[in-house]
Amino acid sequence: MEINFYKYQGTGNDFVMVDDRDQRFDEKNLTLVQKLCDRKFGIGADGLILIRNHPDFDFEMIYFNADGSQSMCGNGARCAVAFSSFLGIISGKTRFLAIDGPHEALISGGQVELLMGNVEKVESRAEDFFLNTGSPHHIRLVEDIHSYPVFETGKDIRYDSAYSPGGTNVNFVQAMAEDEIFVRTYERGVENETLSCGTGVTAAALAYGKDKSQNLIKINTLGGKLSVKFQADEKGGFENIWLIGPAEQVFSGKISL
Repeated sequence: MEINFYKYQGTGNDFVMVDDRDQRFDEKNLTLVQKLCDRKFGIGADGLILIRNHPDFDFEMIYFNADGSQSMCGNGARCAVAFSSFLGIISGKTRFLAIDGPHEALISGGQVELLMGNVEKVESRAEDFFLNTGSPHHIRLVEDIHSYPVFETGKDIRYDSAYSPGGTNVNFVQAMAEDEIFVRTYERGVENETLSCGTGVTAAALAYGKDKSQNLIKINTLGGKLSVKFQADEKGGFENIWLIGPAEQVFSGKISL
């Protein structure tokens, strides 16, 4: 079988995109997902995304990490919105379904604003933090982000028994200003540092901004710039959380399976 695919990236977080509205792709074949995402023997990506029809939404996003596991992916969702706009499924704004539930998004001029799910609380973990933004994230504030051992420390925390059996993503955050941070992320499912992580920078922005009377945090990553705007609720959580940044088509092709 031959399939058409597209490659998208959102601040360096890259994805293989497949228009699967005819449901030809076998989503249970995780070996195939791993092969397509392999950077030496496949197309190469942090994850794979299927776009499918849904009776109650503009589309459904089926997301896989590079290892075949599934989770919510913020940058992947922004790329899915851009891809769906390219396909003519949506125009300007959309309501779609992901693994963690419904989402809304706006797209204009290559920028995608994605409404994330509400977050009930930020948990303290010793001097660190933990919260779930559709995927679990451990947050650690550090001083020198560029020399910090992200892979080694991130891997240790990701597999810590406290997060067994599912593990967690790990984000290292350096304050740049009252309303600006730099974030580096070790992603589970990729099992390495990625250039950017949408749910991760969202978690970092909430953990950093919660005590600073900020509702818009600018974010630097190795792959580019994002921003997160949000509102604190009366119970210590957050609502109206928007992840904002670019999403770009890189190339397209065909592959025989």
